[in-house]
Amino acid sequence: MHRRLGTVVTLAALVASAFAACGPGDSPAPHEELVVYSARSSTLNNAVIPAFEETTGIRVNLVTGGTGELLDRVESERSDPHADVLWAGDRTMLAGSIALFERYISPEDAHMDPTFRNKSGYFTPAFADPTVLIVNTNLEGSRQITSYADLLDPALRGKIAFGDPARSSSAFQSLLAMLYGAGTDEDPLSTKAWDFVDAFLDNLDGTILDSSAQVYEGVASGRFVVGLTWEDPAANLVRSGAPVAVVFPTEGAIVPSESVQIVKGAQHLSSARRFVDYLLSPDVQERVGQTTTIRPLRHGVALADYLTPTAQIARFDTYDDAWVAHHTDEIERRFEARRP
Repeated sequence: MHRRLGTVVTLAALVASAFAACGPGDSPAPHEELVVYSARSSTLNNAVIPAFEETTGIRVNLVTGGTGELLDRVESERSDPHADVLWAGDRTMLAGSIALFERYISPEDAHMDPTFRNKSGYFTPAFADPTVLIVNTNLEGSRQITSYADLLDPALRGKIAFGDPARSSSAFQSLLAMLYGAGTDEDPLSTKAWDFVDAFLDNLDGTILDSSAQVYEGVASGRFVVGLTWEDPAANLVRSGAPVAVVFPTEGAIVPSESVQIVKGAQHLSSARRFVDYLLSPDVQERVGQTTTIRPLRHGVALADYLTPTAQIARFDTYDDAWVAHHTDEIERRFEARRP
């Protein structure tokens, strides 16, 4: 199975031993710990985990890393699970590993946007991070990059930041967005879609980066004019004053859900369920939506005014995460056969 990594963070050492889990609905035992493997940004971890600890009295033992890295770790620990929660990936990335997770549908799931409810029983969508273009405004000039089609401009040859779809989740989802946008009737497997990818790869001039961070950091530093990435890091750079802009391509964006999963055999099952419920709760969804650059998925929760309203983002009518999950290996194989 292929592994795709999101922004890679140093894997923290796992500290402390596990305690016996409470039964469903019980209060946590004194000093009970919850082990969370997270590939989420430090912004999101910091917005959620300290408040969860204060609210519940459950101490979170946080291990951070890339999605593929952490998934490999969960698989290697299958006979003796150390993690209670894997907060990484989404259904398209994890469907092939469904045996590693406990079935759980939170009572809060009924309040989420219908598009992002837990339809599988295993992968709970909590937040979303759309695919975008990040553009260096000092280098863009008069060309006005607004679409994936603009990336074929010969003037951008060698000046486009793109990650490896086999290693970077943002690169894989951006590849999907290009395929849907260029495909005949939004068919990502059509000849027209892959002809576009061939032309795009040629304009990269042999440069494919190893991580998501190299993409947006490379654009912000001026190494590249434009990159393909997530909204969250790009919007954070805008807020920090970097000379970049967030662009939603006119063809459309993909808005994959950032899901949370309970690890099968979790030692602290009751606390893991409470963590999932907490992520979907109105207080957390509203706080994240108002203070970060990450999109909440609870129905009716307002976004901060510095984020583009979701209704203004073009999206693909035919996008289906279940279809993508089924065809992921085929898409990766096709890309690998074409890359330099």
